[in-house]
Amino acid sequence: MRAVIQRVLRASVRVGDNIISSIDRGLCVLIGIANDDDQNDIDYIVKKLLSIRLWPSVDGNRNWNRNVVDLDFSLLCISQFTLHATLKGTKPDFHLSMSGEQSKILYEKLLDQLKQTYKSEKIFDGQFGAMMNVNIENDGPVTIILDSRSKKSNATADDE
Repeated sequence: MRAVIQRVLRASVRVGDNIISSIDRGLCVLIGIANDDDQNDIDYIVKKLLSIRLWPSVDGNRNWNRNVVDLDFSLLCISQFTLHATLKGTKPDFHLSMSGEQSKILYEKLLDQLKQTYKSEKIFDGQFGAMMNVNIENDGPVTIILDSRSKKSNATADDE
């Protein structure tokens, strides 16, 4: 499972002419589900999303030591199967992405776990499978890419 995390001042998702979700400060997260992802990948991504320290302390220290939970910020999650694309020449190939029906189940489990672990009223999402327009105002800019496949190589860093 891949997550592209962007620290935002605000973000919204529009389908057609309707804004279906919007947040102020927090994280806008694009979620890509690979064809062999499972509950372990969800656990890893949820833990990282809620604990990643992307905001500085209140005392003006430039070290980033606060996370979305510390600051009571929101998360806007958007499913994006293209995160697992490979290129065959100049044509994208999506064979590494999980099929729509299966990935919807895992994506909804991820959202449910975020709501149960954090606060349901702070978790927002797009419309699965729809053509969406995503508007973000990146704060920094700060963009971090997570991949649950890297969890084994980062096992010692997970406890920090």
